[in-house]
Amino acid sequence: MSIDLSDVQLDALLKRLHLANTRRAWRDLVQRAEQEEWGYRDYLTLLVSEEIAHRQQTRVARMVRRARFPFLKTIDDFNFMYQSTVRLSLLGSALAPDFVTEGRCLIFGGKPGRGKTHLAVAIAYRAIQNGFDARFVTAAELIDELSAAFRSGRLAEALATYVHPNVLVVDEVGYLTYGTDAANMLFHVVNDRHRKKRAMIFTTNKPLSGWGRVLHDEDLAHAIVDRILERGRTLTLDGPSMRTRHLGLDDPTTSEASHQPARTAGEEVIRISGIELPEFPEPTTGKLLPMNRQDR
Repeated sequence: MSIDLSDVQLDALLKRLHLANTRRAWRDLVQRAEQEEWGYRDYLTLLVSEEIAHRQQTRVARMVRRARFPFLKTIDDFNFMYQSTVRLSLLGSALAPDFVTEGRCLIFGGKPGRGKTHLAVAIAYRAIQNGFDARFVTAAELIDELSAAFRSGRLAEALATYVHPNVLVVDEVGYLTYGTDAANMLFHVVNDRHRKKRAMIFTTNKPLSGWGRVLHDEDLAHAIVDRILERGRTLTLDGPSMRTRHLGLDDPTTSEASHQPARTAGEEVIRISGIELPEFPEPTTGKLLPMNRQDR
């Protein structure tokens, strides 16, 4: 049996099947197949594999845009060298599909600059790679949006934005001052997601015992934390701030050195900035990185 299709006809068939990448790739692959003497099965396997890989890449890019991450970080980008409390092995379960399918939760605590937001984004990004969707929001943004929706009678609609995604990252709990209905708004989200077994990740600079003061309601704050930790755990990041590590501000010896009198002429100059001299070495090596929001 002979099938005589022109390139235009074959392209039209692929278009009807919505095989966009196959339409772009099949001609080049035909040339490779002829030059390298592939069999029909080998050619078809590579053509289908290319289509699947392209669709996966496109899906991930689309889900990342919808997630509204403030930056894109992976777990491989995180430097565990300065952490004594958190290791990659502790995050293994959070990077697996089970973290999402079982509706688990994580709370990253610690001072600013320790990498809490970085890890939260990295775990949510891994969930996207595993086939799920995610949403990132700061606690202040979430509370403000839901409060406004409640006042205008749109609370149920607004809640769906934060209840539907497979993974929700709520960043910076406790960083800003919230309105008196903060606990009520956050409870709606946490309670609905808890009932539906949807995964949640929180970052905070406050101890969990202090969430009541932050959210203006001790009882509701306790109920929120209780639901999060039923299928979750807390991890506290220590070490120096990644933003100001070069200044040595987290080194207990730094404050002592900064109060020592300056040396007289001829003596070694005391550095109080913590930056290795020279501050601007020449020639500059490496690429300049674009300015971006730092992870918390």
